[in-house]
Amino acid sequence: MAELSAKDIFSRKRLRADSLWLTMPGLVYMALLLILPAGALIWQSFIDPRSGDFDLTVYRQMFSAGVYVKVLANTFAISAQVTIVCLLVGYPIAVWLAGMPERRRRMAMWLVLLPFWVSPLLKNFAWIVLLARKGIVAQMLTGMGFDTQLDLLYGRGAVIFGMAHAMLPLAILTMLPTMLSIDGRLIPAAMTMGASRSQSFWRIFVPLSMPGVAAAGLLIFVMGLGFFITPALLGSPRETVIGQMMITQVQQLFNLRLGGALATLLLAVSLITIALYDRFFGMSAVSGNSAAARRGGVIGAIGGAVIEIGAFVSDFIANLFPTRLGRRVFTTFVWIGIAILIVPVLAFPPMAFSGSSFLEFPPKSFSLRWFQTYLSSDQWMGATARSAVIAIVTGVVATIISGMAAYGLARTQRKANGLIFLSFMLPMIVPNIVIGVSLFYVLAKIGLIATNTGIILGHTLSAMPIVFVILLTTFRSFDWRLLQAAGTLGANGWQQIRLVLLPLIKGGAIAAFLFGLLHSFEELTIALFVGAGVKQTLPKQMWDDIILSISPTLAAASVFIVAVVTVLFVIAEKARPR
Repeated sequence: MAELSAKDIFSRKRLRADSLWLTMPGLVYMALLLILPAGALIWQSFIDPRSGDFDLTVYRQMFSAGVYVKVLANTFAISAQVTIVCLLVGYPIAVWLAGMPERRRRMAMWLVLLPFWVSPLLKNFAWIVLLARKGIVAQMLTGMGFDTQLDLLYGRGAVIFGMAHAMLPLAILTMLPTMLSIDGRLIPAAMTMGASRSQSFWRIFVPLSMPGVAAAGLLIFVMGLGFFITPALLGSPRETVIGQMMITQVQQLFNLRLGGALATLLLAVSLITIALYDRFFGMSAVSGNSAAARRGGVIGAIGGAVIEIGAFVSDFIANLFPTRLGRRVFTTFVWIGIAILIVPVLAFPPMAFSGSSFLEFPPKSFSLRWFQTYLSSDQWMGATARSAVIAIVTGVVATIISGMAAYGLARTQRKANGLIFLSFMLPMIVPNIVIGVSLFYVLAKIGLIATNTGIILGHTLSAMPIVFVILLTTFRSFDWRLLQAAGTLGANGWQQIRLVLLPLIKGGAIAAFLFGLLHSFEELTIALFVGAGVKQTLPKQMWDDIILSISPTLAAASVFIVAVVTVLFVIAEKARPR
């Protein structure tokens, strides 16, 4: 009996060691649809298409033409400015959320997460209406005595505002876990030793929260480098970024070689940024390792100076004004930030029910004509149905592949785990515009451009990081001793999975599937390239409508998307493990 028990233990250990092979399908998927396509796109930019020889002509032309260098500098500057805005605005909101009780925080998080899952395309479309010269924001400012000819759109300020609005929830979500891990007893302990509340906050809480801030800054900056939707819709030609030039070269001029060179340049800037980040902060800061963020040198000196100045200014203000007033100002600032996040989501329904022939907010009359136009249009309904099918298939495939990998990674403790985790995060690290162009280049060679299959492959790739993280968190919170207990009661391997594992991880699996579905339903970049204008998804149809002629039918379609996103988001949040 003892011998049998020893064999069982050995068998379980071997199964656990061998479960890492379950990550192979996901790693192969990443290699075939991300690493190899990106590598092929980069390689062809170095090859002369006529002779097949190594050639740097396209790079010499690119750098000799000042416009490309200017656009690169413009992209870098806009991304940096957006990162600063997101950190300055997002940090107080994250602090506010971290100080809440768990139940209230989960409710407040809905106000941050819902705008996060609404596509930047829709939010920018709402801002076009709200910030128009005769829009409601301009009317309010005019009523307050500002210039009557306000130009709030089509400038650097509008681009930074739109991009920061789109990525602010991500900054908050990245900073919050680090703040929640800080021991709440530290600040009261410092206050008992004579430190003021502001000094305790700046000298204890702020340094311990820096890993989250550094991680948020990296993610926002890298994502900002590949952002093109907001500059295209809210900016002028002076705010052109690399993503827009890549779209022009690939889709309009069919110059894949120059498009590949631009993709190479963008990817190189992203990797250099990550390398510099690792040099100053350490990549472990992303996972919340505070030791990595407390490095000396220039960064440490700057951080120390900022903390000293912050503590001094806070004490000075606290001595001038009552404590309650300071708290009210802080709370007001937070609620203004959250209100701005949620405003575009709330603006769609009134515009869609307008009886006017053009978009206006608030509407002057009520009508259902634009919903009737949307529902009776073969073009709009075809794009909606195609997006729904693609999203469902994407959610299923991403959940299966990521679920296998998450299970394998959760069941093992090896040195390769970190590298495997990073591999599944690659679609978030590589700019989305580079992924879109790379997939276009490779899928065109095998006949999958302008097909639903090609779009599903691309959407699954971009959805895998969020699906993988949710499932990995779910599996890591599972008590594996339950399977062992079921085994001692006579359950075989399949019964352990079917009767014990699956029921207990069902909530996480449903949440992962729905978030994968949501990502696909609102994804534009890959649909823009792989769909090639033939297979129209709903976001691509809306993009064309915004670019060519904005009509209230677009608002009706937006209400449908927001309704679907809201329902699925609520279900996913309810199902997601706490």
